[in-house]
Amino acid sequence: QVQLVASGGGLVQAGGSLRLSCAVSGRTFSSYAMGWFRQVPGKEREFVAAISRSGDTSYADSVKGRFTISREKAKNTVYLQMNSLKPEDTAVYYCAAAPIDYRLGNTSSYDYWGQGTQVTVSS
Repeated sequence: QVQLVASGGGLVQAGGSLRLSCAVSGRTFSSYAMGWFRQVPGKEREFVAAISRSGDTSYADSVKGRFTISREKAKNTVYLQMNSLKPEDTAVYYCAAAPIDYRLGNTSSYDYWGQGTQVTVSS
């Protein structure tokens, strides 16, 4: 069993920055690809960023150049650095763990999910 605990959300003005963290426990951290998704009420959960087991990264077009995903093996933690935030980035952000590096942009590739952390960007 794998447990994921997301943190770091909050309220920020447009143009500001936040860093989300996702602490992973229960299994070998390096065995999983990690992803961040976000969801607003009434819409499907959408892909934000992913990092493979080998460290390759991928991003949604809407966040490319503004967000950076990284992982720190020593702390069993994955991060999402969010810069130049926009009101349309407002959502609940979820971290997730996938057992293989395959279609990391799809929610169905992930077996484990964190509880979500709210990010609100004011204009």
